[in-house]
Amino acid sequence: MSPCLHKKIDTDPIVSGLSTPLEPPSDKPSRIVTDGQKMDKERSNSKQAYQERTSHTGLEDIPQQQWNHPRINVWRTVIACYGLFIMGMNDATYGVCIYPVITRAVLTSAQAIIPYLEIYYHVSYTVVSLIFLSPLVGYTCSALLNNRIHMVLGQLGIAYIAPGVRLVAYIVISQHPPFPVLVLVFILAGFGNGLEDAAWNAWIGNMQNANEVMGFLHGAYGLGGTLAPLIATAMITEWHLEWYKFYYIMIGISFTELWAAVIVFWEATGKRFRNDHARTSDKEGSRTKEALSSRVVWICAVFLLIYVGIEVAVGGWVVSFMGTVRGSTPFAAGMAETGFWLGITIGRLVLGFVTGRIGEKLAVMIYLALATGLHLIFYLVPNQYVSFVAVALEGFFLAPLFPAAVIAATKLLPPYLHVGGIGFAAAFGAAGACIFPFIVGAIAQAKGVQVLMPIVLAMLVADAAVWALLPSLKKADVVVTADGEANKAQ
Repeated sequence: MSPCLHKKIDTDPIVSGLSTPLEPPSDKPSRIVTDGQKMDKERSNSKQAYQERTSHTGLEDIPQQQWNHPRINVWRTVIACYGLFIMGMNDATYGVCIYPVITRAVLTSAQAIIPYLEIYYHVSYTVVSLIFLSPLVGYTCSALLNNRIHMVLGQLGIAYIAPGVRLVAYIVISQHPPFPVLVLVFILAGFGNGLEDAAWNAWIGNMQNANEVMGFLHGAYGLGGTLAPLIATAMITEWHLEWYKFYYIMIGISFTELWAAVIVFWEATGKRFRNDHARTSDKEGSRTKEALSSRVVWICAVFLLIYVGIEVAVGGWVVSFMGTVRGSTPFAAGMAETGFWLGITIGRLVLGFVTGRIGEKLAVMIYLALATGLHLIFYLVPNQYVSFVAVALEGFFLAPLFPAAVIAATKLLPPYLHVGGIGFAAAFGAAGACIFPFIVGAIAQAKGVQVLMPIVLAMLVADAAVWALLPSLKKADVVVTADGEANKAQ
């Protein structure tokens, strides 16, 4: 008996791109065929085999991938976590942690390299903030190309393209090029992040015990986001190094990721991905285009857009709020931000074991309610120590929202739409990290940083309203078609 756990389901199985490929029929053609004909035959064979696996009784025992079976998945999961750890370092260093423009005297380790770029390039905060926007271009490109890369090159393609383009970006940044070049190369970093974000979320979100494993995946991102600003600022302020020398570290860890990822994903080819993700609908054309016609994809995309905006708005502006409104010292204000990101990291590790037991739909509503209550305490109770605790716990309960949304999407979408759908939702969500800091910053400059609190409160309520639109149907009972219809398994 296979060591995989089995679960009875009533609909199409959710099969990972790393499962054992189905072999095509052994009868060989008696004539020479073109490459296009071979691709059509391969597509037909894999689709027919997939349908045969799922059409007998509707109650098939279908094994899901596990993080530790087959054995290679252990290393693949480690590399996926390592990739998101690097993503966290990348984002926190230049984009996630925003230099406060209201109280310029409040400068802590969490502000990373932004103020140093202003000084080095002699540009204003508005100009230097272009590096918030340029990764969004890369994320958008990745959303359009992710599924195509999987179809042609498989997960192996992601394993060398994503770390490779980030490595190129970090090498160029380490040479401190002119500022316009700097903005452009951050597009490459965003492209690599977008590829990995969709690929590893879609894969792990479809595993057994997905909430627990996703907690570690996104916990690795939070850990990178916590450590990178501390390291970058220590190098600049304590060791008196130039800001760009931090990217020597990024070059080293990106190179090790590239080398290791190619090794562990060597057999995860495009042919294997096509075999395991045969199209099960009658539609033709781009899978990404089909994913964009799904109501579930758009609900998750808008949900993530608002969620990421909340995360970045609180994480980026809490230092200014604590210094200006609560009268905290720079060190204490910095600790409030560190507590928020630490809460997110711990929350993703811990609450993943809770989410799957009560269901993603209900769990997210509970987490949002708790985060909203804690935000009100943070806003209304004018006590510095209460604020420290409240903002850390708010981060703790916000933490599992992104993983839960991805897992909900994998449960509600056909497997062949996972990469395209999740890639688009992640890219759309990344826009929140670019749009909302500018909106909040502009309002804060005009009205004062205290307006941050009611803005975030409104965003929390809006996110709950969007999540309520998601079909409350379990994976075992439903697959949502590309047109957004929720169909019960027969």
